[in-house]
Amino acid sequence: MHKDTSKIVEELMLCPDFKTFYDENRSHIIETTLAEHLAGLIQKYDLKKAQVVHDAEISEVYAYQILSGQRVPERKKLLCLAVAMKLSLDEVQTLLRHAGYPMLYVKLPLDSVIMYGICKRLSVSEINELLYEYQLETLS
Repeated sequence: MHKDTSKIVEELMLCPDFKTFYDENRSHIIETTLAEHLAGLIQKYDLKKAQVVHDAEISEVYAYQILSGQRVPERKKLLCLAVAMKLSLDEVQTLLRHAGYPMLYVKLPLDSVIMYGICKRLSVSEINELLYEYQLETLS
């Protein structure tokens, strides 16, 4: 059963002790690593790691280190992987939260271009072209 994050936060605030809260919400607490989460997405969509790495347009060594859990990616590199995997905007937001990064925020110019690119299923190169056109820092 899926429980909205705001509902979980509300329960946390109202709960008399953490143990009760944790016991009641354990199934909603993220207990996987970023690498495990990425592997789950790759498996869910029957993607090939080599193709994801190629389409992410980041260093092959760095990408495989991220996928294996050896390195914690920069936010922009994680976004490159997400774009390469053709994740939905909701999946990208979840991935960012899972990694401890801020979600994309439409009022920030860089983030709005990235969100547009994700929604329109643009490639990393196409998103980078848009970012460059608007004089914003590119993803790679």
